[in-house]
Amino acid sequence: MENSKQMRSWLDDMGLDHPLVIAGPCSAETEEQVLKIAHDLKNTDVNYYRAGIWKPRTRPGNFEGVGAIGLKWLQRVKEETGLKTATEVANRAHVDLALEHDIDLLWIGARSTVSPFIVQEIADALEGTDKVVLIKNPVNPDLSLWLGAVERLYSADIKKLGVIHRGFSTYEKTKYRNIPEWQLAIELQTRFPDLPLINDPSHITGKRDMIFDVSQTALDLNFDGLMIETHHDPDNAWSDAAQQVTPDRLVQIMEDLRIRKETSEEAEYSSKLNNLRAQIDVIDNQIIETLGKRMKVADAIGGLKKQRNVAVLQTNRWNSILGNMILEGESKGLSEEFVLRMFKAIHQESINHQEKIIKG
Repeated sequence: MENSKQMRSWLDDMGLDHPLVIAGPCSAETEEQVLKIAHDLKNTDVNYYRAGIWKPRTRPGNFEGVGAIGLKWLQRVKEETGLKTATEVANRAHVDLALEHDIDLLWIGARSTVSPFIVQEIADALEGTDKVVLIKNPVNPDLSLWLGAVERLYSADIKKLGVIHRGFSTYEKTKYRNIPEWQLAIELQTRFPDLPLINDPSHITGKRDMIFDVSQTALDLNFDGLMIETHHDPDNAWSDAAQQVTPDRLVQIMEDLRIRKETSEEAEYSSKLNNLRAQIDVIDNQIIETLGKRMKVADAIGGLKKQRNVAVLQTNRWNSILGNMILEGESKGLSEEFVLRMFKAIHQESINHQEKIIKG
């Protein structure tokens, strides 16, 4: 994707003085509901009105969307409010119907992004379109899979591309519905700085009271916009009720968010920033050096266990370490989630070292 600047031009051409905003209900439920929410959002900073027409559910029997009839409701939204429209597509038939009803923005969901077959089918159906097409990250934290989907669509001569960061599934229980794994979005942004990057705090959090904080973090990391699920009666929504906000709350969120300057030429700022970054560099090097020393100790433990024919994993010892480190981390202002993830990674590397010693 050498000409990634072409993908950004559609966003720049909008001439926005605020981040891109995509908002609307998780699901189109009734024509009345779709139109009411749209009229509530008409005179706000919302740029695209979103509504799920086809809803991929994990298990059958749940509400799976109203289907193609909902596209007619989105047409009425555009006619009555002037808002551009957006919906998710998961196959060629969805694409054909969405284009037939002049939907302005299409996105590919996380469950679809995991399948190159599905992505290619959608890319073929959209070949040469001038519609905006956004690709959500795959369910699992796989940057190559995410970028592969973008490349398939780019190869289909679709220039108005972007990505949506909606978090990643995990078997671990965390405060998030889908853990953000910010470093993957940052890596994508670093490699393709001209690829518009949208954050979906609704699916990351799964809870409406966390949406502001995640949205602010995204803007602090120079994301280009937000997709926030909005419903006039969230508690009675037919899908994902807990993560939807009211139109009034959406407006308040947008007013309260702080838009950071990307940089500053002020000498004092630059001096302080360079100094702090230098401190970070020193500490990071110390961390790596300390971890290297720790693994040498793990090697020695592996050698001792090999001599005595003792199992590598000592569960009681591990649980004791973890408990102590969580308490120690809390005293240093570190969250339990971070300490758990960090020490699980360190512990796994220690096991790998010991196994290598024992097998060697």
